[in-house]
Amino acid sequence: MSNDSRPTPGPDSRPPEPGFNWRGLVILAFAISLVAAGVIFPSYNHVKQIPFNEFVERVRDAQKDPGKKYFDFEKGLQIVTDPHEGKQSLKGFVFDPNVPAKSVEFRTEIILDSEPVKSVLIDLKEMKVVPSFVTEGSMVGGYLLSFLPILLVLGLLYFLFRQQIKMAGRGAMSFGKSRAKMLAMDKNKVTFKQVAGVEEAKEEVWELVEFLKDPKKFQRLGGRIPKGVLMVGSPGTGKTLLAKAIAGEADVPFFSISGSDFVEMFVGVGASRVRDMFEQGKKNAPCLIFIDEIDAVGRHRGHGMGGGHDEREQTLNALLVEMDGFDTQEGVIIIAATNRPDVLDPALLRPGRFDRQVTVNLPDVKGREAILQVHSKKVKMAADVDLGIIARGTPGYSGAELANVINEAALLAARKNLKAITLRELEEARDKVRWGKERRSLALSEKEKENTAYHEAGHAICLVELEHTEPLHKVTIIPRGPSLGSTMWLPQEDRYNTRKNELLDSLVVAMGGRVAEEIVFGDVTSGASGDIKMATNIAKRMVCEWGMSEQLGMVEYGDAQEHVFLARDMTRGRDYSEATAQIIDAEVKRLIDTAYQRSKDLILKHRSALDAIAKALLEYETLDGNHIQEILEHGRIINPPSTKPPAPPAAEVETRTAPADSKPEEDLPGGLAGAPA
Repeated sequence: MSNDSRPTPGPDSRPPEPGFNWRGLVILAFAISLVAAGVIFPSYNHVKQIPFNEFVERVRDAQKDPGKKYFDFEKGLQIVTDPHEGKQSLKGFVFDPNVPAKSVEFRTEIILDSEPVKSVLIDLKEMKVVPSFVTEGSMVGGYLLSFLPILLVLGLLYFLFRQQIKMAGRGAMSFGKSRAKMLAMDKNKVTFKQVAGVEEAKEEVWELVEFLKDPKKFQRLGGRIPKGVLMVGSPGTGKTLLAKAIAGEADVPFFSISGSDFVEMFVGVGASRVRDMFEQGKKNAPCLIFIDEIDAVGRHRGHGMGGGHDEREQTLNALLVEMDGFDTQEGVIIIAATNRPDVLDPALLRPGRFDRQVTVNLPDVKGREAILQVHSKKVKMAADVDLGIIARGTPGYSGAELANVINEAALLAARKNLKAITLRELEEARDKVRWGKERRSLALSEKEKENTAYHEAGHAICLVELEHTEPLHKVTIIPRGPSLGSTMWLPQEDRYNTRKNELLDSLVVAMGGRVAEEIVFGDVTSGASGDIKMATNIAKRMVCEWGMSEQLGMVEYGDAQEHVFLARDMTRGRDYSEATAQIIDAEVKRLIDTAYQRSKDLILKHRSALDAIAKALLEYETLDGNHIQEILEHGRIINPPSTKPPAPPAAEVETRTAPADSKPEEDLPGGLAGAPA
């Protein structure tokens, strides 16, 4: 299919979602206000009914006193005959006694052939007033004129409610329509140039672009393009961006919908939306349909709490049938994204539905540098900034986190009134994204500061002196996020495997803070809770998953699931005996106890350096790795930090202290990590 025959992306051709008829409501309010105005503010020139006797008396008074005007005969006098009622009346104008200069209309009923009427007509003739004879119109017309405002209001009410009922019916019919939104390719077009750090994933989906551009190239050899592509990866790795780039490169319509948009409280709505989504895709073929967070609708059937056939499973059944029923020769390709592939139904992953799984991994050091370069084009960066340094110091960061680092650095530079972003702002933003902003205003007592300084000094000594550890980056006792202090190290390269000796040394580093507290103060605090949690987790995985226990051997104990699927995991029993569980607990404790003793021996060996590092931390608050190395080699800092920490303004100092059970963030394996107090 050529590009010329492909429909151009545009708005959905279906009727829009029904809305409230505000125009009809405004017209109705206007009509009611007119009727109310006619009732509340009647015309001043109303008809005045006077008795015939009063009329005769006024005529005779006018004869006696010609200078005094009772009637405005200049406007005429009429004898009105009603043919339907057979009545006559006199109609004229009389002067208002309260406003003599203004006359009002009057009427008086008469019997034309009666003697009193003939007499008064003779008197009027003598006054040179000759009444004219007129016939009044139909009373039906009068009644219609009087009821016209009411009829107008009723008519407007009828049309208003009629339109609302129509729109409500159309809304009910569209309730089962797909909520997929078409992304216009002429605006915010995304291409592969804007996607960095996932080169293997880009290569894997490139053939989708070639198929959408030239389907005959594959059909000529009998090849069949995958019906569906499932993108699996951690949050923030760029799955949605990659799907948009495929549509942008192929220049085809791109429909985007979330998995949660299918599920409603009404039974059958989700299945109806699935069917409509595929119909919508066929009308705009060739196109891409992107379902984000498909695990919201594609979860494993039969693992729901309590069982039963719920609305989500019915929606999943409809999705399975539709994906199995359409042909990719029509040019409709389904792309789905999830970060929980373990909970998806196996029927959704079989060939013929989602034929291919594309893993979008966290970027390596080269990928992180490429991602930083993409995002740095949107900000003003200093010329001497080396993004490779930031890339090396951000292992484990996703593309979204790297974009956040650039944005935070731009905000920091703007706050300092700088003309461009420097390396200092980028490093501060990196630490802020991972651990949170520095809390210099946190009011810590001198005792707590000293305890934190010795705790971090214990970590730093173990990190520098042990053989199988990463290079020390810096040590700080400035509270950041939930921690009161941190010891950070930078890996020399990205690690995908960890050796046993490295794990054993990491346990020793984790114990260093608690050991330093015990040696110096003879007492311990709750500040090592994060270290204990991290060490316990490492020791358990060494014993149960990685086969690093000589007593238990290379056997996996327990199902090592990264994520918990409650309904499935609750039904699983433990696959090892109680005696084995006791051995596992003993092995974990042995590993941690051994690490604690090794850490204690090491810190006692460098007891003087421990005091020197703690004293320097209390003075400068933050020390780099080379400062710690100088203290261990020479007993003092040869090249001290250039500036001392600023004292916070008195107005900004908080009157509270950190909670005793303040828990730090856990260390990330293979990344920039800290051992907080």
